[in-house]
Amino acid sequence: MSDVSVTVYTREDCHLCEEAIETIERVADDEGVAIELDLIDVDEDPDLRDEYGERVPYVFVDGSPAFKYHVVKGELREKLQQSA
Repeated sequence: MSDVSVTVYTREDCHLCEEAIETIERVADDEGVAIELDLIDVDEDPDLRDEYGERVPYVFVDGSPAFKYHVVKGELREKLQQSA
């Protein structure tokens, strides 16, 4: 079984991003699901900055859009279990 890919589009000093990352790590740990967490700072790429603007965190699970702004624990559990 391979790790579940989780990508978070984020930026520095983003409290919602920090909360989302903590929730993702905690839920994955609680569920015993190994994840590969990829954090992408949208401010480091002008195209990403234009695409996402202030709409971060934006979370993808296994390449599919999953959450914007807030990660819902129950929904994340389901997505991780389905992808594991």
